[in-house]
Amino acid sequence: MTLQKSVAGKLAASRHWEILVRIQTALEAARVVFSHFTPGEIEAEYKAGHDPVTEADRAIDVVLRESLLRDGEGWLSEETADNPSRLEKRHVWIVDPLDGTREFVLGLPEFCVSIAFVEDGKAVAGGIYNPATRESFLGAIDAGVLYNGKPAAAGQKTGLSGALILASRSEVKRGEWKQFEATSLEIRPMGSVAYKLALVAAGSADATFTLTPKHEWDIAAGAALVESGGGFVATIDNAPLRCNNRNPLLRGLVASGAGLREELLQLIRQHCRVDK
Repeated sequence: MTLQKSVAGKLAASRHWEILVRIQTALEAARVVFSHFTPGEIEAEYKAGHDPVTEADRAIDVVLRESLLRDGEGWLSEETADNPSRLEKRHVWIVDPLDGTREFVLGLPEFCVSIAFVEDGKAVAGGIYNPATRESFLGAIDAGVLYNGKPAAAGQKTGLSGALILASRSEVKRGEWKQFEATSLEIRPMGSVAYKLALVAAGSADATFTLTPKHEWDIAAGAALVESGGGFVATIDNAPLRCNNRNPLLRGLVASGAGLREELLQLIRQHCRVDK
């Protein structure tokens, strides 16, 4: 998985090249850690709010920090106690060592490690790796996206009819997506919002959106990848996504290929209560 200029194409021209190399190195370190655990055969503890956490979450968090963080940079991770000093930094790493822990515990292949590099509040580079499917996504907003080492881009679809929309497995289970059943959308439940965003960035799905709030570590890397792939990202109420906030819990997110932006936002306004 080593990122070489000879195979990275236009990513090598990115001003974030050194950041991309660090991200790729961290993804490889996470892959090694994942190899020591078997999905579906690992015990989980439960944090406040009933979110599961495993030994794998914590172990990957350690290797990500060692691989990524440099002096003068901030750090925000789901598995690290928050340090408010990050708010004073121009450059911040926002990571989720294991997004989709529930799926990991159940043995479902819908989990990943998610890494975002944020510059002045904007996610400008990201990397996501799903060890179950061996899919890797890497990109920067000034250079594009690589999917398994090859150039990729968000989908070019211009109408929602028949569009593949990746939905939160838990939201579907709670019945929150019933309001979309009568539409022409193809709705596919899936775990890990980061993985869903990565698939949209690579053109493997047309769109995804969440109906409940998400933390920055859930969405920052995927948002960077979608925009790097030429797609559209905004909060559920159509505001620009800004990262490294004091409170990292954000409104729901919507992401798609650029051609679906207006129709998708209209659909959300029609079916969801969105308070400005």
